[in-house]
Amino acid sequence: GNGLAPGVGLGPVIDHNAVTRLAGLVQDATRRGAHLVTGGSAPSHPGSFFEATLLDHVPADADLARSEIFGPIAAIQRFSHQDEAIARANDTEFGLAGYVFTENLDRAFNVADQLATGLVGINQGVPSNAAAPFGGVKQSGLGREGSSEGLEEYQEIRYYNLALRPTT
Repeated sequence: GNGLAPGVGLGPVIDHNAVTRLAGLVQDATRRGAHLVTGGSAPSHPGSFFEATLLDHVPADADLARSEIFGPIAAIQRFSHQDEAIARANDTEFGLAGYVFTENLDRAFNVADQLATGLVGINQGVPSNAAAPFGGVKQSGLGREGSSEGLEEYQEIRYYNLALRPTT
């Protein structure tokens, strides 16, 4: 519904092309063997909406596992070892955000350090903050916005080297 209306927990995606793209990602994943738990399509009412969607057993070769989703889709992949999870997370040309959920703080930072992303959420799904630098790596962007690092993107640094007397 309208993201500004009281009681609405999920607003629209950016436009109708995004709805079509999200539906295509779900179709590709299920065709490759993912299990659709809930959602997976656009509701029948007008607007650029897509249902909250959960897919389980998403295969590594699904487009969903290798894309920036920018929509309400959670793609679950299972792994046996931490190194396998890190390798899968980094096996994409994108790198905006990564997430680590664990009760072990050493593991959280160990995994976070190995993720090729600009942001890492540890035990939370929304890692961005207006006071912190925001931006990705790889095909997810260059530079940062927000915080002092973001302001530096708009600055031209100039250096002066001054001698008190002219040198000959």
